[in-house]
Amino acid sequence: MEKIVNKMYLKIMPLILLMFCLAMLDRSNIAYVKDYIAIDAGISNSAYALGAGIFFIGYAIFEVPSNLLLHKLGAKVWLSRIMVTWGLVCMAMMFIKDETSFYILRFLLGLSEAGFSPGVILYLSYFFPTAYRSKAYGFYQLGAPLALMLGGVITGAILDYAPSIWFKNWQWMFIIQGAITVVVGVYAFFKLASKPEDAKYLSEEEKQILLNELAKEQASKKDCNTSKALTSLLVWKFVLVYFAIQLSVYGVLFYLPTQVSHFLGTSVGLKVGLISAIPWLVVLIALPIITSYADKLKSWSSFSIALLFLAVLCMFISVFMNSLALFILFISLAAVGFIVIQPIFWNLPTQVLKGTGAAAGIALIGALGNLGGFVAPNLKTLAENQFNNSYAGLIALCLVAFLGVLMLIHLKKSYKNIK
Repeated sequence: MEKIVNKMYLKIMPLILLMFCLAMLDRSNIAYVKDYIAIDAGISNSAYALGAGIFFIGYAIFEVPSNLLLHKLGAKVWLSRIMVTWGLVCMAMMFIKDETSFYILRFLLGLSEAGFSPGVILYLSYFFPTAYRSKAYGFYQLGAPLALMLGGVITGAILDYAPSIWFKNWQWMFIIQGAITVVVGVYAFFKLASKPEDAKYLSEEEKQILLNELAKEQASKKDCNTSKALTSLLVWKFVLVYFAIQLSVYGVLFYLPTQVSHFLGTSVGLKVGLISAIPWLVVLIALPIITSYADKLKSWSSFSIALLFLAVLCMFISVFMNSLALFILFISLAAVGFIVIQPIFWNLPTQVLKGTGAAAGIALIGALGNLGGFVAPNLKTLAENQFNNSYAGLIALCLVAFLGVLMLIHLKKSYKNIK
């Protein structure tokens, strides 16, 4: 089995990693042009918070039907379609001219990307047995720190050096990054295999061994159709946990470049991009190590609790840092917590859901959990305005995210079949 899994890593994961890199880049690149669109399109801080978050409303609306369509049509067709669509919308972001156009385009970006991450989670569960799944999800999740590390540098360079021919530097950023996404989406259509049976890189014997192992695992799960999955109390508890995780992620993600630029007293460009890349470099090192240990110890629930608590605690401490070095240190540790937890967390629901129930349940967790990305910037701005204090926003996010830690502890005690 080890040999088969290693072969799948080599054939599947590099492309999946690249696809997720572009997903993270296209949804978060708005953070690097916050000040630019404030000047050129009159986007206020509150409008930016709403626009940054409204992506996740569009994302949530189409998440469940998107995952059900992936289960029916196959990843080859559906993941490729998602990429091409969101790449085109990313390019259209160059047309931001006021708050209304900003809201509409961010909503459409979320709508077009809906189903991608839960789709990949579901897709990888078709290929990788439980004992190897956190490592596979961890490899996929490397796309986040890679995109945010390299994306910061690349985006900063575009903003500093893009020609002023035809478009402004921030418009060139959307054009270039969106176009790359479209090209990769077309390439994925020709390279992805939707199921193990379609994988040309596996021999017939290897396919049978893998399918037998996956069938054995499926037999141990309870049957769960779409309606049962969507009304399952267990699934809704997972929703709360994933919401807390995403609240932590986007509480930092949408504001990190701006915060670094304030420490440096300079506009967002290559220098800010380089410093903003440090937390994601730390995550890049930590992620494969921690996910491998979680799989080895089969202790996914305990690792999830520890990592989310680390994220919340370090986010809270970073609020009070008045030194750039200390701020980056604690944000780096927080980033390790809220990024590394994700591949480990996804091993929990995929152990208890199967078939169309898995497609629907995973999509619901992703859809409503990702609304944390909508709540984070808006709650942060609301708390800061309400208390007239720049600390209040992140503190409010930390308090809400801590509920996720408590829910994970409850899940570990309540469900013995989740390790």
